[in-house]
Amino acid sequence: MTDATTLVIFGAGGDLASRLLLPALGQLLVREPSRVVHLIGADREDWTDADLEDVVRKSFATMNAEDAASRVDVMYRKTDITQPDDLRALLKECSGQVALYFAVPPSIAAASVAAMTPDMLPAGAMLVMEKPFGTDEAGARALNRTLTALVPESQVFRVDHFLGRSTSLNLLGARFANRILEPLWSAESIESVSIVYDERLALEGRAGYYDSAGALVDMIQSHLLQVLAVLAMEEPATLDEVDFREATGAVLRATFVWDDDPVAATRRARYTAGSVDGVDRPSYVDEPGVDPARETETLAEATFEVRNSRWAGVPFRLRSGKALGEPATEIVVRFRPVRHVPAGLTGTADGAILRFSLGPDRMSLELNLNAAEDPFELERATLSAELGEGALKAYAEVLSGVLDGDPLLAVRGDAAEQCWRIVAPILQAWRDGDVPLEEYVAGSSGPASWPSH
Repeated sequence: MTDATTLVIFGAGGDLASRLLLPALGQLLVREPSRVVHLIGADREDWTDADLEDVVRKSFATMNAEDAASRVDVMYRKTDITQPDDLRALLKECSGQVALYFAVPPSIAAASVAAMTPDMLPAGAMLVMEKPFGTDEAGARALNRTLTALVPESQVFRVDHFLGRSTSLNLLGARFANRILEPLWSAESIESVSIVYDERLALEGRAGYYDSAGALVDMIQSHLLQVLAVLAMEEPATLDEVDFREATGAVLRATFVWDDDPVAATRRARYTAGSVDGVDRPSYVDEPGVDPARETETLAEATFEVRNSRWAGVPFRLRSGKALGEPATEIVVRFRPVRHVPAGLTGTADGAILRFSLGPDRMSLELNLNAAEDPFELERATLSAELGEGALKAYAEVLSGVLDGDPLLAVRGDAAEQCWRIVAPILQAWRDGDVPLEEYVAGSSGPASWPSH
């Protein structure tokens, strides 16, 4: 990596930049010491270059990357990124391969790209957008039109850190590189799939965004549907950007709410006062900045189906929630039981279960084996392998793709639209009050009436 890249962070004074992007950049530069990055921070803050340099040093220190901070050329420009004149002046200072990272709320990002014109953008500039991408299918489509009027689709990087290289490639390697699994990866052998991402974290001061999004949009629409697409995709000819994203896009186009019934196929709930890991948490409605009238859910569950010959009849259950006591972060593939067990064998003969645990990444396979003390009795045994966390954290993997101009693991425009299309019936049913908003105590596993995950 000898060519210099200019990384422009819109919203350099915000939490996303200091907590995630800059630490990720530090880790990336430690891992790849020959990579040269010029950093330009833009925000409305009355900062100087020295102020941004101080933020960079502190952020890099969280990844033990202090030495790398001295290798980054840092510049700060006070900028209103929704104003064309401010944008034009800022972008004139960019050189080399340029990546514009919108570390700002979605509404500000949309206003900023609307203020841009193709002539003010450096040649080959990458536009990096955080999710959620738009607020509905029509909004996502309109934003896509704006972006692709500025640059080609291949230069738009819609961030989904859940599609980091290690997580995605662990799924693909296990499935496509093992003859024991690849022929079984269909409705003929698989009974159900669950993708769960529950968190101990509560609102953590994010009411400005989260209270208008909720768990369904924040996690299921933005991230978990993409994981579903990777898990259910047909085998691509290659893992290049075109083949991979076409394969995942085909899955999303075939994905619908189970039985087209968002009332029966979904649940929603929000947390009440409780304790998580010994820390007292107020009810969600009492969190600063929350409007109780919104009835925002902090736990969402929905079942989907992929209507193609490979997956017809297999339920894909997606769930995510906050302030949960024993959170699961995993992908669970349940295989069908064998058709017949010979008389004389006793004990469980349930189908095998393949689990991919997310963070740290681990794979386990639950099988039925003969018991040690009585070989005629079947008992459950688990084979497991530690897959590690990958060489880079999720956002460092994101930045690596951005700085290299490689959109392989970014979300393509049509896929972003499809995710909104998939959840639209659910959002409507919830707005209409057809699905009750239940409650669960912070620190619990969810509402008592819900089945365990």
